Amino acid sequence: MRPGKLNTRDHDRGSAGLTYVYPVVSRRAGGVSVGLNLAPNKACNWRCVYCQVPGLSFGKAPPLDLDLLEGELRGLLSEIVRGDWFEEHVPLGYRRLNDVAISGDGEATSSLQLPEVIERAGRVLKELDLQALDFVLITNGSLLHRAHAQEALRHLAQLNGRVWFKLDSATDAGQARLNTNRAGSARTRTNLQLAAELCPTWIQTMVLDWEGPSLEGEEERAYLELLKELLAAGTPLQGVLLYGLARPSCQPEASELKALPEPWLRALATKIEALGLEVRVSV
Repeated sequence: MRPGKLNTRDHDRGSAGLTYVYPVVSRRAGGVSVGLNLAPNKACNWRCVYCQVPGLSFGKAPPLDLDLLEGELRGLLSEIVRGDWFEEHVPLGYRRLNDVAISGDGEATSSLQLPEVIERAGRVLKELDLQALDFVLITNGSLLHRAHAQEALRHLAQLNGRVWFKLDSATDAGQARLNTNRAGSARTRTNLQLAAELCPTWIQTMVLDWEGPSLEGEEERAYLELLKELLAAGTPLQGVLLYGLARPSCQPEASELKALPEPWLRALATKIEALGLEVRVSV
């Protein structure tokens, strides 16, 4: 890995010089997250206006070299837990290993190899006695109705993992505007319920100022109503990860996007908590 300190504003997925595996300092986690990038081709089936991936294109994850991915994960985790890696690369206050996260430059569930990725990662964690480490799948949830994605969530649940499911809007118009999601909010709701039934699931919501707050008026009402309906139906949601714009977007809308002030996020969090959900706020 190249010398120098990681920081919360730079999530360069090439920082370790590896194909699939990369470390980042996570402001939400308060420590180091080791990421698995299943879309090094920078292809995704969504295009979120706040996405920090340069050169993003529409598409799906390419075929993966699973032996290489497993070897890279084993090598980086071994280096982190057995050497002076933290002192060389991580600022004070963040020198702890928090999780392994399947995320990256595109939608991970577009890879049909995702179940085997999870199986192999679980093997590495067991080998290094890191089973207590958080194991997270970060997803836009759009493909969780497919068999391979549900198989992956079952594997993840067996490894005490969890899902972070993106929900920036509960309306068709809001999802099309923010995420370029054309499948619609009904599919989002169905897939969110599926995810929560298969694996412990947190909702992950980005709020930003784009010609006004992205969750206000009808958008806020629809979002809170969806959460209320899911809870009333017995959907076992873990909570909401509510976060603001912290790093510059690499999308054409970047100059139009602004971060909302922390009091605004806290006020929305209070409304969500009133429904009976835990909320964790990151600014």
